[in-house]
Amino acid sequence: MKRITDLTEQEILALAITSEEEDSQIYMSFANRLRNDYPSTAQMFEDMAAEEQEHKNMLLDMFGKRFGGRLPYITRQDVRGFMKRNPIWLMENMRIDEVRQQAELMEIEASTYYSKAAQQAQDVDIRKLLGDLALAERGHEAKAIEIERKNVSDAEREEEGEISKRLFVLQVVQPGLAGLIDGSVSTLAPIFAAAFATHNSHDAFLVGLAASLGAGISMGLTEAMSDDGAITGRGSPWLRGVVCGVMTAIGGLGHTLPYLISDFWTATLVAAVLVAIELIAISWIRWKYMDTPIVSAMVQVLLGGALVLLSGILIGSA
Repeated sequence: MKRITDLTEQEILALAITSEEEDSQIYMSFANRLRNDYPSTAQMFEDMAAEEQEHKNMLLDMFGKRFGGRLPYITRQDVRGFMKRNPIWLMENMRIDEVRQQAELMEIEASTYYSKAAQQAQDVDIRKLLGDLALAERGHEAKAIEIERKNVSDAEREEEGEISKRLFVLQVVQPGLAGLIDGSVSTLAPIFAAAFATHNSHDAFLVGLAASLGAGISMGLTEAMSDDGAITGRGSPWLRGVVCGVMTAIGGLGHTLPYLISDFWTATLVAAVLVAIELIAISWIRWKYMDTPIVSAMVQVLLGGALVLLSGILIGSA
């Protein structure tokens, strides 16, 4: 897998062509999906899809002039740093807020790619074209924000505040939430299994400590290595890795520390209360920052946590 700095000018243009084509198809899919309920937003996505096609044609013309008619096949999946995208058919059931967020991410990624590619291009005409496309994609970012203003109740927020919030969500909230969910939920089974198998607070504490720290290290490394942030705009991979790892460890340690209490049943009762608080906190964060309906967030998180907790208790009691 190549880095963007390893690409030749021929590969830079070829990647831009396939990316514009894919983005155009995604925008048309959004438009078709939203046409009945959000006609103005659907029209906006149609216009954005048409612009992506225009960008593709400009890139094809430039490629033909410089390199002839044989286009090398290269996609985002061949270059390190691009965000992994779901196939179009998996986007059919996305809510309007999820569509909006996806559009913003796509335009931030495209703008960043063109800016970085323009910096390393040596051909004057190619450099100019890539710079112009970077500016055009930034204009699409403004359109994505306009979509949010039309469909979100707080329509008075300023554009800079919107972009700042999106970057905060991308770089801090998303990795932190992923870590908190993993730490709070995945460690429930081993901790409570050990607790009910031994009825010994010290043993449960050691298992919980090991599970929490191990999960924190694993999740932190996974997040740091999954995306270098060069194209997606998600910021430093190590910052995201630290945030994810620390939140994972905190999620597990929250219901581990009560087992420092020597009385087993007192420790278990305190741990259970803290588990409920953790799951409610996760639901609130998903509602606050990820635009997930609060009832849906509560049901999903509490049900998942309850199932994992129950499995740990049953295994430990067997």
